[in-house]
Amino acid sequence: MPLSLYDTMAREKRPFVPVDPQRVTMYVCGPTVYNYAHIGNARPVVVFDVLFRLLRHTYGEGAVLYAANVTDVDDKINAKALAEGVPIDVITDRYLGIYNRDMATLGALPPTFQPRATQTMDAIIAMIGVLIDKGAAYAAEGHVLFSTGAYPDYGQLSGRSLEDMIAGARVDVAPYKRNPADFVLWKPSKPGEPMWDSPWGQGRPGWHIECSAMIEQTLGLPIDIHGGGNDLIFPHHENELAQGVCAAHGCEAGHGQDYARYWMHNGFLNFGAEKMSKSLGNVVLVHDLVKQTPGEAVRWALLVGHYRAPQEWSGDLLEQSRKSLDRLYGALRRAADLAPGPCEPAPRFLAALEDDLNTAQAMAELFVLASVLETGDEAARVKAKGELLASGALLGFLQADPEVWFQGDADPQLKARVEALIANRIAARTAKDWSRADAIRDELNALNVVVMDSADGATWRLKEPS
Repeated sequence: MPLSLYDTMAREKRPFVPVDPQRVTMYVCGPTVYNYAHIGNARPVVVFDVLFRLLRHTYGEGAVLYAANVTDVDDKINAKALAEGVPIDVITDRYLGIYNRDMATLGALPPTFQPRATQTMDAIIAMIGVLIDKGAAYAAEGHVLFSTGAYPDYGQLSGRSLEDMIAGARVDVAPYKRNPADFVLWKPSKPGEPMWDSPWGQGRPGWHIECSAMIEQTLGLPIDIHGGGNDLIFPHHENELAQGVCAAHGCEAGHGQDYARYWMHNGFLNFGAEKMSKSLGNVVLVHDLVKQTPGEAVRWALLVGHYRAPQEWSGDLLEQSRKSLDRLYGALRRAADLAPGPCEPAPRFLAALEDDLNTAQAMAELFVLASVLETGDEAARVKAKGELLASGALLGFLQADPEVWFQGDADPQLKARVEALIANRIAARTAKDWSRADAIRDELNALNVVVMDSADGATWRLKEPS
């Protein structure tokens, strides 16, 4: 079936038709690099990584261009640099490196481009100048502001009227603004902050203009897909769309699709009853989490629900995700001597992903394939193994050696001892010597080993570090 995606602007699923099938473009708002990323920050990375993989499968790896930007000048970055007494690039380089390594641990492919705001400054300044020339922006007291009243389609993406947006947003009603909703494109830097020369004085850009300039410079317009979290729809994406359209086409109505043809947004990751956020202090850092849990299990937990729905984060979710992968890797482990058939994703699996990234249904199809792998005739098992490996790869799973998945860094002596203990435990259970079986299990627990019993026998893995 053809790929269909939910378009925030249209408020419905639409068949995906790129401008040029030989050059499919996607832009996703990336991190502000001043600290470790929390697991909520990782959800859009993993979601759009799945879409990146699916687009590459459909159109060819070389035909898909994926840009994920980096905000590397910001009030929080400035504050961190000031506190440490270092230039901002010391902070941003440090945390961008950590971020990229952490996201790779979650199985995210590197984007084609990772543009940085500080390396796009000439394009940002040039775009602001174009907006002023077109009457869509104005300079006032060292600032340059976008005139929201100049763009008749302002509010179309978020579905809000201008009055609603002013009432619902924390806008800075500065005296130099012509309209309370007008937003900053350029602003003076404070003493000690980084600054760049511009026709309007030394300063730095506002947040929204950075993305518009990076999109135009890196990918060109229109882009096929623009992605990000739900929290970015307003004001960030609404403002980005307005200034991007006005700069490229003028402010007449009806040019929204000349900027981005599909807008996609993932739901929040919630911790208890609240959205996870650094400001609330209810965060789980990816950097810490992947020291205790395999990145693949964390990735599974982030994809187990539909990307547009809110997702509740908990330890139980992680444990269930690990068990789900144990089940799939266990099937591959027991079929280790079976040569796989053609490695192509299963049709039903592919249909699920093509239906607006229905990862929950796609995961269910992985278990169907695992069941056939274990219970089908030889021809069915050969076909199922190839499809399971290819389908898993398209989601970013099942590429590890099953033995490594279960036993990690266990040395040969430990492996031999554990296998012997498991064999003795099976013999004790067969003889209904329950006390002996329990004693062996205690011994395995002392070795930091988890035993998983099933109808097909017992498998084991090392416990995760606490």
